[in-house]
Amino acid sequence: QVQLVESGGGSVQSGGSLRLSCAASGDTFSNYAVGWFRQAPGKERESVASISRPGVLYTNYADSVKGRFTISRDNAKNTVYLQMNSLKPEDTAVYYCAARAGPGASLFMGEYGYWGQGTQVTVSS
Repeated sequence: QVQLVESGGGSVQSGGSLRLSCAASGDTFSNYAVGWFRQAPGKERESVASISRPGVLYTNYADSVKGRFTISRDNAKNTVYLQMNSLKPEDTAVYYCAARAGPGASLFMGEYGYWGQGTQVTVSS
């Protein structure tokens, strides 16, 4: 099993940037693909970005964040990052990282069995 802890959330003005971190512990981190998901108040949780296991790295992004967000991983630090640029008020949500014991960069949250507690991101206009 793997345990996940998110950090890096906060409040920022529209157009600003934040970098979220997802620190993993427990099982061998390189066995897992990782995704970021978010949930805004009153809305369903949605996918944001994902990254495959190490090897040939693949990434995948929701259309709403393409060109603005970048997901990356540092296996030496057991950490996955989500760099968020050009933030918009509609990016306001609780952001969760999740891990799946499979190779691919899936955006389907049902495939993820391990979840962190989330970190709040608030973007003001």
